[in-house]
Parts: sequence; C-alpha cells; structure tokens
Amino acid sequence: MRRRALLQSFALSPLLLPGEEKLPPIRALTRGPTFHWFGYYDKLEFDPTSRFVLGMESGFENRTPQGDDAIRIGMIDLENGDPWKELGSTSAWSWQQGCMLQWLPGSRTEVIYNDRQDDQFVSHILDVKSGRRRSLPMPVYGISPDATWAVCPDFRRLHDTRPGYGYAGITDPNQKVNAPDDAGIWWQDLRTGKHELIIPISKAAAIASPHAEMDGAKHWFNHLLVAPDGKRFIFLHRWQKPGAGSFMTRMFTANPDGTDLRVVDPYGYTSHFIWRDPRHILAWSRHPSHGDKFYLYEDGTGKAEVVGPDVMTVNGHCTYLPGQRWILNDTYPDRDRNQNPYLYEVRTGRRVPLGHFHAGSEYAGEWRCDLHPRFSPDGKKVVIDSTHGGNGRQLYFIDISSIVG
Repeated sequence: MRRRALLQSFALSPLLLPGEEKLPPIRALTRGPTFHWFGYYDKLEFDPTSRFVLGMESGFENRTPQGDDAIRIGMIDLENGDPWKELGSTSAWSWQQGCMLQWLPGSRTEVIYNDRQDDQFVSHILDVKSGRRRSLPMPVYGISPDATWAVCPDFRRLHDTRPGYGYAGITDPNQKVNAPDDAGIWWQDLRTGKHELIIPISKAAAIASPHAEMDGAKHWFNHLLVAPDGKRFIFLHRWQKPGAGSFMTRMFTANPDGTDLRVVDPYGYTSHFIWRDPRHILAWSRHPSHGDKFYLYEDGTGKAEVVGPDVMTVNGHCTYLPGQRWILNDTYPDRDRNQNPYLYEVRTGRRVPLGHFHAGSEYAGEWRCDLHPRFSPDGKKVVIDSTHGGNGRQLYFIDISSIVG
C-alpha cells in the first residue's frame, strides 16, 4: 500500500523543466468509481495528531441533491497507505459544505456531523474508535474551541436561498417570509442538546444598511465561525431583492448568546473570511480604500488594513497556518480553468505556488468543486478537493513541509 501511494505521488507530481516553478509533492488520497470530497476550508478535517483525515463519499455528482440522496462519511489514515474507513452515512448535506463533518476541537476520537431524522435536521457526535454515537436536536455549523457549544443556522432556508449550502428534504416553513422572527441562528449545548434562538433574521434585517437598499429583500444567514478564544462568533447576513441578479452581504460578530451585535464590514460584499486571532478577521471584500482586496478587520473598531494587495489579487478560501507566518489560500478557475492554491508569507509578501489543478467546465455553479485547502495541526500538510485527476472530485494531499520548515 505504501509503495502504491509513493508511486502515485510521483505520477501526480509534474516534472520540473528549465524555467518552471518547483511545486511540492502531491498524491491522491481517494479514487473512483465513487466521488470524494470534504467541503469547506474552515473546518477541522485533520485530527490533532495530523494523521487522520475526514472525507465524504457520493455515488453521483453534477446535480442537485434530492431529499432521499445519502452520502457516506469516512476517515483516511495517512500513515498506513491511505485506506478509507467508512464511519456512517447522512442525508443532510450539500456540495459546497458537505454535512459539516469535522473533528470536535481537541478530540482524537470524536467527530461531529449533520443528518436528517424524522423530518428534522440533527447532528451526531461519533467516536470513531468505539463506534458510540449520540444525537443532538439541532444541526451544527460553527463549533466552539472547547467543543461545548455550537451555533446553527436554518439549513432549510439556506437550501431555498443559496443552493449548494443548505439541505434538501425539508421545506422552509418561512419560504414566503422575507425576514422571519422564528428563524435565524441558534445556540446549542453540545453536552445536553439544550438550544435557543439567539439572533432572529428579523433582528439583523432591522439594522439599516447605509450602503445597500434592503426594502422588499429576502434575508438569510450563512457562514458562522467561532473566534479562537470562544468569546465571539462571525456570521454573514445576506439579502436579495426580487429580480436582483445577486445578493448583498454584511459581516457581523456577536457574543455566544447573540448580544453585542457588531457590523464589521458594512459595504455589502464580504466573501471568504477567517479569524486571525480573537480580535482580527481576514476577509475578501470591497472597501473604499483599495476596492476588491483582502482586508484585515479589527472587530469593534471599524479599522480595515489591506493585505497582500499586489499578491493576493483575487478572491479565495483563506486560512492562517499555525504561527500566523503563512496564509494558505487558493483561487477560483482562471482563464485556463486552473485552480491555484498557494502560500502567502505575511512578513515578506512572498507567494509560493502549491499546484495548478484543472477543473472541467461541467464543474460550475452549485456543484462546482472548489479546492477549499485545509491544513493539518502541525502546519505541514494540506488536503484539497479537486477534479483534475479525471475521475471526478477526489481528495488530494499536498506536502508543504519543505516550504514552511
């Protein structure tokens, strides 16, 4: 098994010709005939030892999931020939973010993921060694760093407003309500299952935007992420007016109980983001100072500092490696349909390419396959979702140890 993985890594690593860039080694972790991926870039795909990698498996791709479509979840052992160990199944998932499968912070054996039971979306905490599983009454999104609580959006509404992010199978009861009072963000205790609605959609919609009109618009929440110290969390408030070609976005932060709401980015174009530390947020947005760029926002002050304006020039899925020396990022398909992950060295502004992965034209819209690069806790490994191998979306491993030291 190890010999096969080694040969495969050589086969997938491009030969270096004179004048060409040097790229790190890559190997496929999964293969057909089924399809594999993980989803979003801000979830814990690696266990704390950096040995085990989570993933999802589907028997189809390139169409919208239906309510009766189930996928399998599994785990890969990087130190034993990359075998796929099946862990279970779920019928609550999307192409962009899967079923929110992730390791519970700090745990070597427990993972959490979403599912559907009896016309209700729920979450399960599974011990991958013992097989013990317990269920919670709400599906999760952002997990606290001490693994005691989570924040949860309305996945029914997400499926209606942003296909590819919500879950099929349960109709949104507020489908015709622009800003409901009984839906929004819930807080859930991961030990007891106790939960409460902490930020109704109507509350955010009532906060006027000086930069974008909201009259008659339909509102929803997406992209929840808890701060590294667990004292605040981010969410995106999005809205779309009837007939508008696109939606508008504001980035909020709040306390875990939903109090002290702050608009961090009011200009209407917040996209991908990550906490750098408990006070600062890196995000792609549009700001009066430099236009469309990455900015480092300070929570609570309104300060925004442009980051890598001449190097990180396009939107991507950004995270800081441990130590904050490097930013791991990627791009959407360029004019040649190549997706380009890279490392950005914060101090020097140096950009180090990690590969160029071709995406077929059929991978677009809701079922596109973004790379969504995820790093290991030791900061030396990266896993991406990619279709460049010719056998559909699969998981690929990139060894960045020679770059980061």
